[in-house]
Amino acid sequence: MRHESALIAVAALAAACAQIDPRGTGDLGVVIERAAGRVQIVENSGRTSLGEVTGLGDLSHASVVYSRDARYAYVFGRDGGLTKIDLLARAIVKRVIQAGNSIGGAISQDGTLVAAQNYTPGGVKVFRADTLALVADIPATYGSDGARAKVVGLADAPGNRFVFSLFEAGEIWIADLSDPARPKIDKFVGVGKQPYDGLITPDGRYYVAGLFGEDGLALVDLWHPERGARRILDGYGRGEERLPVYKMPHLRGWAIAGDTAYLPAIGRHEVLVVDTRNWREVGRVAVAGQPVFAIARPDGRQVWVNFALPDNGKVQVIDTETRRVVRTLEPGQAILHLEFTPRGDAVWISARDDDRVLVYDTASFSRLGSLPIDGPSGIFFTSRAARTGF
Repeated sequence: MRHESALIAVAALAAACAQIDPRGTGDLGVVIERAAGRVQIVENSGRTSLGEVTGLGDLSHASVVYSRDARYAYVFGRDGGLTKIDLLARAIVKRVIQAGNSIGGAISQDGTLVAAQNYTPGGVKVFRADTLALVADIPATYGSDGARAKVVGLADAPGNRFVFSLFEAGEIWIADLSDPARPKIDKFVGVGKQPYDGLITPDGRYYVAGLFGEDGLALVDLWHPERGARRILDGYGRGEERLPVYKMPHLRGWAIAGDTAYLPAIGRHEVLVVDTRNWREVGRVAVAGQPVFAIARPDGRQVWVNFALPDNGKVQVIDTETRRVVRTLEPGQAILHLEFTPRGDAVWISARDDDRVLVYDTASFSRLGSLPIDGPSGIFFTSRAARTGF
């Protein structure tokens, strides 16, 4: 039966490939339809959906990375599914269930390896990008009893390295996959309580892990890992009452605007402004609620922010020159994600409870259009293929 299913899948892919119209992939993208286990293949030049791919399992908290030629999308599902999709054929190339509970992944600098970060069992698995064959299994064990931690904040780094954090252990690991058969692991222990996510700067030099269990972040200089991890923004909320956290914020390289990082403050209605040349706080921006994503426009002039409940129908725009909110939008209900077009002329916004993706002009803030999409969450454009940490 399994052999028959495989043959059917191969036949379907071959049929789809035979019907492909020639086109580029630079303006393509994927929108996650989380409840349906489906993705929409979209193009951002004409703002249309080209088709859908089904059978992707549990897509709550799903994320996507791209092959370096931007033809293939690798979808990481919450059920441990890793699926390779041909964007032009709009078909599944290969799908594996590699864990019980997974939370995202990354692709190596040279595009040959795809890594998945897992909650259950805690660890990282690394696969060949072309075949999805397993090449390395890195269990996130810690402590004297060999417990396994949830892995979070996985990011690609130069030199075919992957950097990630261990939530329960309070550790950051660097896995060097220059030789995939013999991964080399550097471990930084005691970095802080409950690192929940991480970002790598666009130049690939610094890895920053946010801490859920205390106010502060942990930083590793990947040019000089021998210097260890150090704390930055230690106690940024000292003396203030922390609010209940309704949704974990996210950290990624999209938070960097020039020499400045805009980081969501956990349990506060603030975005922290940090000088990335010395990693010191240089300001704070008061915002409408608890920020979830703070995403810089590609030119760094604006940062767009969405929020957790009860303010998740709002999006605010920060002007990075004045460090002030210059516009508040209410695009729809349950705003889950934002993604800029490659050069930042427009932003796509998912409104889950309205079953729509809205598109806004980033200069005039006018609405350019919308697409009907079933319960949309993450939006991922192929321009990510050329960016470190995306």
